[in-house]
Amino acid sequence: MSAPVQSPAPVASRRVHSRWAALAVLCAGTLMTILDGNIVTVAMPAIQSGLGVTAPGLAWVVNAYPIPFGGLLLLVGRLGDLVGRKRMFTSGLAVFTAASVLCGVADDRAVLIAARALQGVGGAMTSAVVLGMLVALFPQGREQATAIAVFSAVGAAGGALGTFLGGALTQAFGWHWIFLVNLPIGVVALVAAVRVLADDRPDPGTGVARNADHAGAALITGALMLTVYVIVGSGEREAPHTLLLSALAVALLAAFVLRQARAARPLLRLGLFRSRLLSGANGVQILMIATMYGFQFIGALYLQRVLGYDELTTGLAFLPAPVAIGVLMLGLSARVVSRFGAYRVLLSGLVLIAAGMALLGRGTVDGVYVRDVLPPMLLLAVGFAAAMPAPTGLAMSGAREEDAGLASGLFNTTQVVGGSLGLAALSVLASARTDVLLGGGAEAVAADGYRLAFRVAAVIAMGALGLAVLVLRTPRQEDA
Repeated sequence: MSAPVQSPAPVASRRVHSRWAALAVLCAGTLMTILDGNIVTVAMPAIQSGLGVTAPGLAWVVNAYPIPFGGLLLLVGRLGDLVGRKRMFTSGLAVFTAASVLCGVADDRAVLIAARALQGVGGAMTSAVVLGMLVALFPQGREQATAIAVFSAVGAAGGALGTFLGGALTQAFGWHWIFLVNLPIGVVALVAAVRVLADDRPDPGTGVARNADHAGAALITGALMLTVYVIVGSGEREAPHTLLLSALAVALLAAFVLRQARAARPLLRLGLFRSRLLSGANGVQILMIATMYGFQFIGALYLQRVLGYDELTTGLAFLPAPVAIGVLMLGLSARVVSRFGAYRVLLSGLVLIAAGMALLGRGTVDGVYVRDVLPPMLLLAVGFAAAMPAPTGLAMSGAREEDAGLASGLFNTTQVVGGSLGLAALSVLASARTDVLLGGGAEAVAADGYRLAFRVAAVIAMGALGLAVLVLRTPRQEDA
């Protein structure tokens, strides 16, 4: 008589295990897209030499990825709600993996740039729906906090890990392998996704043709792509050209907002932004990610052009950051948040990020890694480990279940915009300062430009801290 009573336990156990297996698949897909956002940074000199491209042409090997990635996230996030998030995620993995192979076998600049753009499309399809799937898998508070901590650890560590892998693969096998390595990873992730992710197709009555706002989709995709294009290419154009493109992006965005206010079935419910948590979390995210991307890009340039590191040594120098982030977020984050509250942990993390950037702003021509680079890098790692999970949970808590894919796409869009904005603004600042100081030694000039960029990044981190204090401070959040 007791056997039937015991039988549900193995079933429940398998269900729990399958949820964590699904989380592992979602993290693997996310890691691939994050790595390829900056894995080319350290490999750029090798790509330039191998393909014989100019410096502006080389910049578009980097820029071709975030433009479609950032421009399509909101659209494919909503499409994931309409056609099924699993279908969107697996389709994105397939596109991204195929595009990676095209990048790896490219033998001229045009093919590589086109393949990088296709990678951006696949990356958007994969990333846009991940958070919506995650909160559906883990609806309960403590489990959801742990799952978000794991996901955030992958995101935060993946950015710095890309620098290490880019240097190691380029030096050991050549730059082609920074892309070809995605083939086995992508195939395994795709097979696993088909097997372990639950089908979530909507009811037949909720089809794309009936529910999608096609005009709104065209407007917001054009506005976002143009915005990212303006940001990432701002240092290469004359000011009037940049202003004209910026005005066009604002006009498209205004037309989209007007369309959403009047459409019977809008692509983006404007009421979504009435949530102070969702809007505030996305704002903090933009500023925080801007500092992180600035650290990775400017830090790599400082190590290579000022301290004289090669690709592999630069990658190894960055390795402590993803290791520390992963250990802290997986081992401590959920427990620390549970004890002190997400709000307090977020503020502490932002203070550490600002402090780390300020210390990097003291870098010199004869800097020593263990004295001038490693300590602030570890401060940044602890700060990111503390700060990253909170905006993710807050942003998704402000969305309804039917808007989960859209909120996920919106949150990922702010990540891309923040990263692109930080990368463009800080690199332009560093270059401008270098131009002003030309006449001294090349290393001294470059070091001063990078110091300025790091100091501005510290100010941006303080801006994120101020925004969090003003917008995210609620009694409920303080007790969370």
